[in-house]
Amino acid sequence: MEILALRHQITMLERQLGKEKVRFDASDRAFLAVLLHRLPRDVLRRLRLLVRPDTVLRWHRDLLARRHAAASRPKRPGRPRTVRSIRALVLRLARKNPSWGYRRLHGELLVLGVKMAASTVWEILQEAGIDPAPERAASTWADFLRSQADALLACDFLETITLTGTRMYVFAAIEHASRRIRILGATAHPTASWVVQAAKNLIMDLEDTGCRARFIIRDRDGKFPEMFDAILADAGIDVVLSGIQMPRMNSIMERWVQTCRRELLDRTLIRGQRHLLHALREFEQFYNGHRPHQGIANARPLYPLPALVADPNKITRLDIRRRDRLGGILYEYRHAA
Repeated sequence: MEILALRHQITMLERQLGKEKVRFDASDRAFLAVLLHRLPRDVLRRLRLLVRPDTVLRWHRDLLARRHAAASRPKRPGRPRTVRSIRALVLRLARKNPSWGYRRLHGELLVLGVKMAASTVWEILQEAGIDPAPERAASTWADFLRSQADALLACDFLETITLTGTRMYVFAAIEHASRRIRILGATAHPTASWVVQAAKNLIMDLEDTGCRARFIIRDRDGKFPEMFDAILADAGIDVVLSGIQMPRMNSIMERWVQTCRRELLDRTLIRGQRHLLHALREFEQFYNGHRPHQGIANARPLYPLPALVADPNKITRLDIRRRDRLGGILYEYRHAA
């Protein structure tokens, strides 16, 4: 017993190495109290203990007192836990209606015939980590963009370097609702006249496809002349400027720029302007016609998802063919005809 007590104290000191004061937690007190309470008091005094023998005996008395108190406490069944389906309904209502507090949720449950206390609704929300209604009702920029997606466009410039060291500027626009991308051009010298002509081409493309956008988001880049905003205003499209160094205000366009770099430009050696435009046109067709997008439930901008297979377990053979784009940089998988 003496050896076990000494070893435990050494382990405890190693665990608290560097601390100014040694502290005994509940497990240390219980272990030493159970181990040493039967030893005589004179033997305890001869041991190299970090505490006095009376302290060890007091720990043992407290341990027994708590055990007897727990055994004598009457066992009450308590209130049964709320049914899982009702808890799921409360969480569903709270997530779909962020402005509703727990009392409003309680009233809606009573209308549905679910009788429970308002405090129970509050406990369910607190356990799930759902904030109070004033904090949940605060609208974020991402929520605003999602709710206004049908009327929003976004545009931006993308830079890349060719093999000769020439810096090329790519101008593109994207529709928020469908995620359709439009490559408006690429040039080494984005002059004011070039940007204005790109705006005119964008307006004609939107009219041809029947897109009725009312706003376009762009940053405060000096490449955009005043005539750019004026042409769009004549077409009924208001320009919304993003904040300074706030890419989240144009998050969908910034995400496309990242995708274009990762899936195309970082894997291609661009020889010149013609090669860059050819690669961008191929990527535009791949992005709009084949690549699934998580922001629109894995659909494609130009085509809806095909009909799902009724019973995948009954399929005996899948004949899937791969089509390579740009020499194998981009892949398209389709069913054989």
